[in-house]
Amino acid sequence: MTPPLVEDVLLAEPRGFCAGVDRAIEIVERALAQFGAPIYVRHEIVHNTYVVNDLKAKGAIFIEDLADVPPGATLIFSAHGVSQEVRQEAERRGFSVFDATCPLVTKVHVEVAKLRREGYEFLMIGHKGHPEVEGTMGQLSDGIYLVEDEADVARVQVQNPAMLAVVTQTTLSVDDAAAILAAIKQRFPNIREPKQQDICYATQNRQDAIKIMAPQVDVVVVVGSPTSSNSNRLRELAERLGTPAYMVDCPEDLQDAWFEGRTRVGLTAGASAPDVLVQQVIARLKAMGAVSVRRMQGVEEHVRFPLPKGLGGTGLDRPLPSERAS
Repeated sequence: MTPPLVEDVLLAEPRGFCAGVDRAIEIVERALAQFGAPIYVRHEIVHNTYVVNDLKAKGAIFIEDLADVPPGATLIFSAHGVSQEVRQEAERRGFSVFDATCPLVTKVHVEVAKLRREGYEFLMIGHKGHPEVEGTMGQLSDGIYLVEDEADVARVQVQNPAMLAVVTQTTLSVDDAAAILAAIKQRFPNIREPKQQDICYATQNRQDAIKIMAPQVDVVVVVGSPTSSNSNRLRELAERLGTPAYMVDCPEDLQDAWFEGRTRVGLTAGASAPDVLVQQVIARLKAMGAVSVRRMQGVEEHVRFPLPKGLGGTGLDRPLPSERAS
């Protein structure tokens, strides 16, 4: 009899949807219910194939260019945020706009605008081409410089080092961001940092859970789409800790070869991955022999964000006083 490929599954806590993703998806679903299909969404509402396809089936149309949106249509900005240029174009075209930008990203945008009025320039720690980075850098017409690694820090040129602040993409590797920030502070000792770190509570909590889980298992599986920054960081972190790790968009992506001689599996999900996919992956792992599925102890997240005015919300669309889940 062939021995089972998988015996035990350790389920990370927390995992999956964060408050910003929950809110963004609810905004699209409420808009569809209230105004009817189609509802246009600039960029994928969140970076998850299952979520996007589900909303497409309900009548959402995802676009990149506002020229593809008909006059008078309802338009939703994705959770990643948009530049001032996109906002202004949407206003010129007269769309009915609902903003699903994560309030923790909005907090960064507000900080950038405020400090720029005070004369600050910015270094932004983030990944080139990511929509959140494009949205944050697009809050300004100049004076903000992207640094992706320590080499970028060494060569960046700013106008006035005495008036320099740093902001961070919310979904980065906590450890990578800390290393880049250390290099920034070494070169620019007086740089202004945010009062609270920009990396969001959900990113931090999911990475902390991986640090606890990875040493206890033989292989880590991360449920998340290839475009999801925070999901990719979970996989990279597990590998950095010495545990083989793979990312799957759906249970069909699992490969038997990953589990040969590795019977203890750690399972987590990025902040944009729905629990239905986690359950489907668990079912597939059970079909591969898993008899034990146990949950780690971990941080409980109670963060909730209000909906925009006009969709059942108050319009008080701001981050909660405490962004870190307790």
